[in-house]
Amino acid sequence: MLAEHQAAVAGGVFLAAYAFIVSEKLHRTLVAISGAVVLILLGVLTQQQAIAAIDFGTIGLLIGMMIIVAVARRSGVFEYAAIRAVKSTGGDPRRMLVVLGAVTALASALLDNVTTVLLIAPVTFSIADELDIDVIPFLFTEIMASNIGGTATLVGDPPNIMIGSATGLGFVDFLVNLGPAVLVVFVLTTAATLWWFRHALRVEEEARGRVLALAEREAIKDWALVKQSVLVVAVTVCGFLVHQYVGLEPATVALAGASLLLLVSRAQPEEILLGVEWPTIFFFTGLFILVGGLEQAGIIAAAAREALQVSGGNLAASAVLVLWFSALASAFVDNIPFVATMIPLLKSMGQMGGVPLEPLWWSLALGACLGGNGTLVGASANVVVAGLSEKRGRRITFAEYFRVGFPAMLLSMALCTGYVYLVYLR
Repeated sequence: MLAEHQAAVAGGVFLAAYAFIVSEKLHRTLVAISGAVVLILLGVLTQQQAIAAIDFGTIGLLIGMMIIVAVARRSGVFEYAAIRAVKSTGGDPRRMLVVLGAVTALASALLDNVTTVLLIAPVTFSIADELDIDVIPFLFTEIMASNIGGTATLVGDPPNIMIGSATGLGFVDFLVNLGPAVLVVFVLTTAATLWWFRHALRVEEEARGRVLALAEREAIKDWALVKQSVLVVAVTVCGFLVHQYVGLEPATVALAGASLLLLVSRAQPEEILLGVEWPTIFFFTGLFILVGGLEQAGIIAAAAREALQVSGGNLAASAVLVLWFSALASAFVDNIPFVATMIPLLKSMGQMGGVPLEPLWWSLALGACLGGNGTLVGASANVVVAGLSEKRGRRITFAEYFRVGFPAMLLSMALCTGYVYLVYLR
């Protein structure tokens, strides 16, 4: 296929898929898989190229953590944690939103954000059920907090891992340079979320009193499984913290933890695998292939190159452009291939124009990670939470999340613009 025809087909299929996803006339998993198949049938990608476009690291991580959560849920530990969480806040939903957001952000800084929401979302559903309150304010807060917290460290989000690997920037570098911005963004985003959902965060006194009277220990169905689950989760978390030093990928750690928990609990794999969010897994698979079509056709590289040329080599203009372009692009396109494209382009820009690159690396990290808050498909954690919610009967629409997430993303980018300017460009 000629290059110009390939670009037109890849771009057209991608835009059509996004139109269907936004309109929600068809299930997003069906749209993503169908679009991927169309790209292969039309010759934009070969079957081998389509398979190569799938990030099996993400897929393996998702499946591994979903299995761990599915096994652990049988013990009643999530209900136990939910009741304890409610009691610690006196049953006040506003305080619970802040607490759950802070825990999510902190955990996402140490783990990856997908693992974090897989562990925290089940607790959130239990809390909402106990208080008879809409779960959406809590889920939206956790989605945004997971992406915000993951921005702060080298291991919190895949784009940071890629940037660190390409530049030699370490864990402390990311924490020192991005931590202050992330803290401010989290505080203001959480405040904005509290204001947005101010009318929904109300609980009847009867429900609050009923929940505070619950005996959390009665929620435990199997104490042996609780101990096994806690032990395996602890080992898995330790594995995530040290995986880069021992040469293991996060997916390997997650699948090892899942295998270990299945073995020690003697759970039936057929039953446990029903707890895996397969529609979410296949949605990611199709989305990776759709983005792979854009890569193969050269659309992502051309867009990034054009954006960099617009700056004319000016450091301040380049940093702001990279920040905002990364955020807007990452809201709609998976940030992993985008960052993979931007890294060599930024390096070339530094070599040709002598532009200091460190401000651009931090702009890229902030934009790519925080931009994921813009839409429901902007980051892996967003899609995972949406899948979990749909399975429990509360469907999150693209437009419903967009009304909250996109303004929050714009607010965070405005804050980061000021931060980058004050710290690196004055």
